[in-house]
Amino acid sequence: MKFAYATATGLLSLLLSVLSAAADEPAGVAKWTVGTLEREAVVIPPSKKTDGPVPVVFVFHGHGGTMKHMEKLGFQKQWPEAVIVCPQGLPTVTGRDPEGKRAGWQQKIGDNDDRDLKFVDAMLKTVREKYKVDNSRVFATGHSNGGGFTYLLGAARPKDFAAIAPSAAGASGLRTAKEKQPLPVLHIAGEKDETVPFANQQKTVETVRKFNGCEADGKPWANVGDLTGTIYRSKDGAPVVFVEHPGTHKYPDSAPELIVRFFKEQAVEKK
Repeated sequence: MKFAYATATGLLSLLLSVLSAAADEPAGVAKWTVGTLEREAVVIPPSKKTDGPVPVVFVFHGHGGTMKHMEKLGFQKQWPEAVIVCPQGLPTVTGRDPEGKRAGWQQKIGDNDDRDLKFVDAMLKTVREKYKVDNSRVFATGHSNGGGFTYLLGAARPKDFAAIAPSAAGASGLRTAKEKQPLPVLHIAGEKDETVPFANQQKTVETVRKFNGCEADGKPWANVGDLTGTIYRSKDGAPVVFVEHPGTHKYPDSAPELIVRFFKEQAVEKK
């Protein structure tokens, strides 16, 4: 079933009535009008009810991906108390897609009139209206192009997100953001990544580690399957975890488990 969310377009009363009717649905396709663009996302409500505020996790697909694919990764299973939001990108020009035929996300401040940053602002506003959100537990993760956008979100909207977790991604957007501040980061990289070379991702993590003021020596963090995490701790509460695996650019099946673990750890440390 499809149901609609609204932005600041005067449709808020209609929005709330529709959402109320759909509250028992396991998931729904939410729609927004952001400027002149029609946007949508799969929104998965908590499957386990709690009395307190709920966490929110945004999950961004890679270039050419879909929100439906990200919905199937299992984040809701890993964190049943959370609201999971899987947005759909729009046709985006990249080096690998110069005609912009496939869906993706902006990678720098000002790209495409900041259409995707505005989309995130609209989604956050609506989710906060619908749910009692714990604003100290709003997180973002993404793969490839979506991971790059996750880095951009952390730099451009640092007050909105408690931590980010990019996978198989670069971080070109970090150089264009003016408000960037240290933020906990978990980065997943495959040693045989043919799209975003592993060495380049290592350099990205090293840059973030230094910016966050983390220790130079990493310590073992957590292992799941063939994923191995190393944590670089920070006195300011902005650790960096580098998760390596022997695979390619493909999204690792065990990634959601480690990502949710990392997000939960940041939430505990901040309370």
